[in-house]
Amino acid sequence: MSRAALLVLADGRFPAGGHAHSGGAEAAVRAGRITGAPDLADFCRGRLHTAGLVAAALAASAVLGLDPGELDAAADARTPSPALRTAARRLGRQLVRAARVAWPAPELDALVRDFPKGAHQPVVLGLAARAAGLDPLDAAYCAAYESVSGPATATVRLLSLDPFDATAVLAGLAPELDRVADRAVEAARRVADEGVDALPATSAPVLEIGAEAHAAWPVRLFAS
Repeated sequence: MSRAALLVLADGRFPAGGHAHSGGAEAAVRAGRITGAPDLADFCRGRLHTAGLVAAALAASAVLGLDPGELDAAADARTPSPALRTAARRLGRQLVRAARVAWPAPELDALVRDFPKGAHQPVVLGLAARAAGLDPLDAAYCAAYESVSGPATATVRLLSLDPFDATAVLAGLAPELDRVADRAVEAARRVADEGVDALPATSAPVLEIGAEAHAAWPVRLFAS
Protein backbone atom coordinates (compact mmCIF):
# COMPACT_ATOMS: atom_id res chain seq x y z
CA MET A 1 0.00 0.00 0.00
CA SER A 2 1.26 3.47 -0.90
CA ARG A 3 -0.04 6.23 1.32
CA ALA A 4 1.16 8.66 -1.36
CA ALA A 5 -1.84 7.49 -3.41
CA LEU A 6 -4.08 8.95 -0.71
CA LEU A 7 -2.45 12.35 -1.23
CA VAL A 8 -3.17 12.13 -4.95
CA LEU A 9 -6.80 11.08 -4.44
CA ALA A 10 -7.49 13.73 -1.79
CA ASP A 11 -5.72 16.52 -3.67
CA GLY A 12 -8.13 19.28 -4.64
CA ARG A 13 -6.43 19.40 -8.03
CA PHE A 14 -7.30 15.78 -8.82
CA PRO A 15 -9.52 16.15 -11.92
CA ALA A 16 -12.69 14.76 -10.38
CA GLY A 17 -14.91 17.82 -10.80
CA GLY A 18 -15.15 18.83 -7.16
CA HIS A 19 -14.01 22.39 -7.87
CA ALA A 20 -17.37 23.06 -9.56
CA HIS A 21 -19.38 22.16 -6.44
CA SER A 22 -19.78 24.09 -3.19
CA GLY A 23 -21.29 21.35 -1.02
CA GLY A 24 -24.24 23.58 -0.22
CA ALA A 25 -22.12 26.58 0.72
CA GLU A 26 -23.42 28.78 -2.10
CA ALA A 27 -27.02 28.34 -0.96
CA ALA A 28 -25.98 28.92 2.66
CA VAL A 29 -24.16 32.13 1.76
CA ARG A 30 -27.19 33.41 -0.17
CA ALA A 31 -29.44 32.59 2.80
CA GLY A 32 -27.13 34.41 5.21
CA ARG A 33 -26.17 31.27 7.13
CA ILE A 34 -22.48 31.75 6.24
CA THR A 35 -21.13 35.27 6.61
CA GLY A 36 -17.59 34.61 7.81
CA ALA A 37 -15.19 32.09 9.31
CA PRO A 38 -17.23 31.30 12.48
CA ASP A 39 -20.33 30.52 10.41
CA LEU A 40 -18.23 28.47 7.98
CA ALA A 41 -16.91 26.41 10.89
CA ASP A 42 -20.46 25.69 12.10
CA PHE A 43 -21.60 24.81 8.58
CA CYS A 44 -18.66 22.47 7.95
CA ARG A 45 -19.05 20.82 11.34
CA GLY A 46 -22.70 20.08 10.63
CA ARG A 47 -21.91 18.79 7.16
CA LEU A 48 -19.07 16.60 8.46
CA HIS A 49 -21.27 14.83 11.02
CA THR A 50 -24.15 14.26 8.58
CA ALA A 51 -23.38 14.04 4.86
CA GLY A 52 -19.68 13.57 5.58
CA LEU A 53 -20.23 10.60 7.88
CA VAL A 54 -22.56 8.92 5.39
CA ALA A 55 -20.12 9.45 2.51
CA ALA A 56 -17.19 8.19 4.56
CA ALA A 57 -19.02 5.00 5.53
CA LEU A 58 -20.06 4.33 1.94
CA ALA A 59 -16.49 4.84 0.71
CA ALA A 60 -15.06 2.57 3.40
CA SER A 61 -17.64 -0.10 2.56
CA ALA A 62 -16.64 -0.03 -1.11
CA VAL A 63 -13.00 -0.59 -0.17
CA LEU A 64 -14.07 -3.64 1.83
CA GLY A 65 -15.50 -5.14 -1.36
CA LEU A 66 -19.19 -4.77 -0.62
CA ASP A 67 -21.56 -4.85 -3.57
CA PRO A 68 -21.41 -1.47 -5.42
CA GLY A 69 -25.02 -1.85 -6.51
CA GLU A 70 -26.24 -2.25 -2.94
CA LEU A 71 -24.07 0.64 -1.79
CA ASP A 72 -25.35 2.87 -4.58
CA ALA A 73 -28.94 2.07 -3.63
CA ALA A 74 -28.08 2.84 0.00
CA ALA A 75 -26.63 6.18 -1.08
CA ASP A 76 -29.81 6.95 -3.02
CA ALA A 77 -31.94 6.16 0.03
CA ARG A 78 -29.83 8.52 2.15
CA THR A 79 -30.07 11.39 -0.35
CA PRO A 80 -33.67 12.67 -0.45
CA SER A 81 -32.90 15.65 -2.71
CA PRO A 82 -33.07 14.86 -6.44
CA ALA A 83 -30.63 17.71 -7.05
CA LEU A 84 -28.08 16.18 -4.71
CA ARG A 85 -28.53 12.72 -6.22
CA THR A 86 -27.88 14.19 -9.65
CA ALA A 87 -24.81 16.04 -8.39
CA ALA A 88 -23.46 12.92 -6.67
CA ARG A 89 -23.79 10.86 -9.84
CA ARG A 90 -22.22 13.58 -11.95
CA LEU A 91 -19.27 13.72 -9.57
CA GLY A 92 -19.05 9.94 -9.57
CA ARG A 93 -18.95 9.85 -13.35
CA GLN A 94 -16.12 12.38 -13.44
CA LEU A 95 -14.21 10.66 -10.64
CA VAL A 96 -14.30 7.25 -12.28
CA ARG A 97 -12.90 8.74 -15.49
CA ALA A 98 -9.91 10.12 -13.62
CA ALA A 99 -9.46 7.04 -11.45
CA ARG A 100 -9.43 4.65 -14.40
CA VAL A 101 -6.49 6.54 -15.87
CA ALA A 102 -4.63 6.82 -12.56
CA TRP A 103 -5.32 3.31 -11.23
CA PRO A 104 -6.71 1.00 -13.96
CA ALA A 105 -8.77 -1.80 -12.44
CA PRO A 106 -11.50 -4.22 -13.62
CA GLU A 107 -13.79 -3.05 -10.80
CA LEU A 108 -13.74 0.50 -12.13
CA ASP A 109 -14.44 -0.77 -15.66
CA ALA A 110 -17.39 -2.77 -14.34
CA LEU A 111 -18.72 0.29 -12.53
CA VAL A 112 -18.79 2.23 -15.80
CA ARG A 113 -20.71 -0.59 -17.48
CA ASP A 114 -23.18 -1.00 -14.62
CA PHE A 115 -23.75 2.72 -14.06
CA PRO A 116 -23.53 4.49 -17.43
CA LYS A 117 -25.03 7.64 -15.90
CA GLY A 118 -22.65 7.51 -12.95
CA ALA A 119 -22.68 5.90 -9.52
CA HIS A 120 -22.80 7.95 -6.34
CA GLN A 121 -19.48 9.69 -5.75
CA PRO A 122 -18.66 8.09 -2.36
CA VAL A 123 -19.09 4.61 -3.85
CA VAL A 124 -16.78 5.49 -6.72
CA LEU A 125 -14.33 7.05 -4.28
CA GLY A 126 -14.17 3.82 -2.31
CA LEU A 127 -13.55 1.73 -5.41
CA ALA A 128 -10.89 4.20 -6.58
CA ALA A 129 -9.20 3.94 -3.19
CA ARG A 130 -9.34 0.15 -3.40
CA ALA A 131 -7.78 0.26 -6.89
CA ALA A 132 -5.06 2.54 -5.54
CA GLY A 133 -4.23 0.03 -2.81
CA LEU A 134 -5.65 2.11 0.04
CA ASP A 135 -7.52 0.80 3.06
CA PRO A 136 -11.03 1.58 4.38
CA LEU A 137 -9.79 4.21 6.83
CA ASP A 138 -7.94 6.02 4.04
CA ALA A 139 -11.12 6.16 1.98
CA ALA A 140 -13.14 7.35 4.97
CA TYR A 141 -10.66 10.14 5.62
CA CYS A 142 -10.76 11.20 2.00
CA ALA A 143 -14.57 11.34 1.91
CA ALA A 144 -14.84 13.11 5.25
CA TYR A 145 -12.23 15.68 4.29
CA GLU A 146 -13.93 16.35 0.95
CA SER A 147 -17.18 17.05 2.81
CA VAL A 148 -15.63 20.09 4.47
CA SER A 149 -12.82 21.17 2.16
CA GLY A 150 -15.21 21.79 -0.73
CA PRO A 151 -17.42 24.25 1.18
CA ALA A 152 -14.36 25.96 2.69
CA THR A 153 -12.77 26.51 -0.72
CA ALA A 154 -16.05 27.66 -2.22
CA THR A 155 -16.62 30.18 0.56
CA VAL A 156 -13.27 31.79 -0.16
CA ARG A 157 -14.60 32.55 -3.64
CA LEU A 158 -18.15 33.40 -2.61
CA LEU A 159 -17.31 35.80 0.23
CA SER A 160 -13.71 36.73 -0.60
CA LEU A 161 -12.96 35.08 2.74
CA ASP A 162 -9.31 35.16 3.74
CA PRO A 163 -7.87 31.76 2.67
CA PHE A 164 -5.88 31.66 5.92
CA ASP A 165 -9.14 31.83 7.88
CA ALA A 166 -10.70 29.08 5.77
CA THR A 167 -7.67 26.87 6.31
CA ALA A 168 -7.84 27.53 10.04
CA VAL A 169 -11.43 26.29 10.01
CA LEU A 170 -10.33 23.01 8.42
CA ALA A 171 -7.44 22.63 10.85
CA GLY A 172 -9.77 23.21 13.78
CA LEU A 173 -12.05 20.41 12.57
CA ALA A 174 -9.22 17.85 12.40
CA PRO A 175 -10.03 16.07 15.70
CA GLU A 176 -13.68 15.72 14.70
CA LEU A 177 -12.69 14.46 11.27
CA ASP A 178 -10.64 11.75 13.00
CA ARG A 179 -13.68 10.65 14.98
CA VAL A 180 -15.95 10.65 11.94
CA ALA A 181 -13.52 8.54 9.91
CA ASP A 182 -13.28 6.00 12.74
CA ARG A 183 -17.07 5.84 13.10
CA ALA A 184 -17.45 5.36 9.37
CA VAL A 185 -15.09 2.40 9.27
CA GLU A 186 -16.75 0.79 12.29
CA ALA A 187 -20.11 1.04 10.52
CA ALA A 188 -18.69 -0.28 7.25
CA ARG A 189 -17.29 -3.36 8.98
CA ARG A 190 -20.75 -4.17 10.37
CA VAL A 191 -22.34 -4.21 6.92
CA ALA A 192 -21.05 -7.70 6.11
CA ASP A 193 -23.13 -9.09 9.02
CA GLU A 194 -26.00 -6.62 9.26
CA GLY A 195 -26.45 -5.40 5.67
CA VAL A 196 -26.47 -1.82 4.40
CA ASP A 197 -28.89 -0.78 7.14
CA ALA A 198 -25.82 -0.69 9.40
CA LEU A 199 -24.56 2.32 7.48
CA PRO A 200 -25.20 5.76 9.01
CA ALA A 201 -28.27 7.60 7.78
CA THR A 202 -27.68 10.96 9.44
CA SER A 203 -29.74 13.64 7.74
CA ALA A 204 -29.22 17.32 7.02
CA PRO A 205 -32.64 18.66 5.94
CA VAL A 206 -31.42 22.23 5.46
CA LEU A 207 -28.75 21.01 3.02
CA GLU A 208 -31.37 19.04 1.10
CA ILE A 209 -33.81 21.95 0.94
CA GLY A 210 -31.04 24.37 0.03
CA ALA A 211 -29.90 22.10 -2.80
CA GLU A 212 -33.37 22.08 -4.35
CA ALA A 213 -33.61 25.86 -4.18
CA HIS A 214 -30.08 26.26 -5.54
CA ALA A 215 -30.79 24.01 -8.52
CA ALA A 216 -33.61 26.34 -9.58
CA TRP A 217 -31.49 29.50 -9.62
CA PRO A 218 -31.10 30.94 -13.13
CA VAL A 219 -27.55 32.10 -12.33
CA ARG A 220 -25.14 30.45 -9.92
CA LEU A 221 -21.39 30.16 -9.51
CA PHE A 222 -21.33 26.47 -8.51
CA ALA A 223 -23.16 23.40 -9.82
CA SER A 224 -24.37 22.45 -6.34
